[in-house]
Amino acid sequence: MAGHPGNPEPLSPRAKLAVTAGKAAAAVSRAAGRGSGSVIGGRVALKLDPDLLGRLAHHLDVVLVSATNGKTTTTRLIAEALRAAGPVVSNALGANMPAGITSALAGGSDARFGVIEVDEKYLAGVARDVTPKAIALLNLSRDQLDRAAETRMLAEKWREGLSGSKAVVIANADDPLVVWAASSSPNVVWVAAGQEWKDDAWSCPACGGVMQRPGDDWFCGECGFRRPAPSWVLSGEHVLDPHGSAWPIHLQLPGRANRANAATSAAVAAVFGVPPQVALERMYQVQAVAGRYDTVSFLSREIRLLLAKNPAGWLETFSLIDPPPTPVVLSVNARGADGTDTSWLWDVDYTRLAGHPISVIGDRRLDLAVRLEVAGLDFRVCDTLDEAVQLAPPGRIELIANYTAFQDVRRRVGN
Repeated sequence: MAGHPGNPEPLSPRAKLAVTAGKAAAAVSRAAGRGSGSVIGGRVALKLDPDLLGRLAHHLDVVLVSATNGKTTTTRLIAEALRAAGPVVSNALGANMPAGITSALAGGSDARFGVIEVDEKYLAGVARDVTPKAIALLNLSRDQLDRAAETRMLAEKWREGLSGSKAVVIANADDPLVVWAASSSPNVVWVAAGQEWKDDAWSCPACGGVMQRPGDDWFCGECGFRRPAPSWVLSGEHVLDPHGSAWPIHLQLPGRANRANAATSAAVAAVFGVPPQVALERMYQVQAVAGRYDTVSFLSREIRLLLAKNPAGWLETFSLIDPPPTPVVLSVNARGADGTDTSWLWDVDYTRLAGHPISVIGDRRLDLAVRLEVAGLDFRVCDTLDEAVQLAPPGRIELIANYTAFQDVRRRVGN
């Protein structure tokens, strides 16, 4: 079913009822102080009309964004870029499963574009429902070990789901798992966005052989599976487009990972007719994403809030914090939304924090303390954020937390 941008068909009585009931459920949830209500609202709506997601997306030009890391930020950057060409509806706060996506689209009857972040496990199903014009695939790495499928299995699901898709797939040429997943699609735009975390990509996803990784290149010596030639390239502070023109990337978001997100976002915007210069200029307006990268004042101290949910995310975050002796607070929980298995802590190279005064908080602070002890680092275990901030030496504090720990911190500092 092809969409008709800007010309929404009237919803059926059943669909209207589903949308109304969903919004009512969301309002009750908000009134009870249980968050935005987007997930419960979407669940109620989909219960009443299981096909509602497709109906709500029918008039939109949709781009789906999926990855282990960076999808919320990239979704925000793409949405900002596409606003140059028309109204956008997006699940900007990261509710990225079908219920949350349905709630977001229910508010987009006047939009032209839908920019939708999708959890990796749900990508194929959502793509079937909303018939996207474009799909952006950034990376795949280990995450939520107690319940997430092994990365090779996720790549297999993506590969099956994208097979024969009419969407333009914008994919990271530097991640072998992403390349293998995207290669089943007939229309792929390859972006050289980089891959700092390589520990999930040493065996060939096609045949199981050992990957050869000379420099930035990669290939399998056994079956010949190799890195495709990219048409968009992140090069320092610029992105090179398919014509070889270099466009400067000026962001308020820090770090190389976000420049990579911007490069991918520029390639996506081009699919929708927004030129790189316009797209990148609009991306500069993004200062923070759902609290990430915000600098807040708390107990008379400046704290920068950074989210890192898995080994690849922690590695990227270490690369953008201020150098020693900047104080660092680390917070780790293991609640439902995080995954309850914290063995991933042993995959993170915490020696990169040598020289920083470190405080450790969160539900699993003792698990993290053992890991830091083995890494030979000096640190302090604190019971609360308040204690960690009060005992930190002078300077802006870099606070790195996983998902629910990050939300705990945001609530405490009033962000």
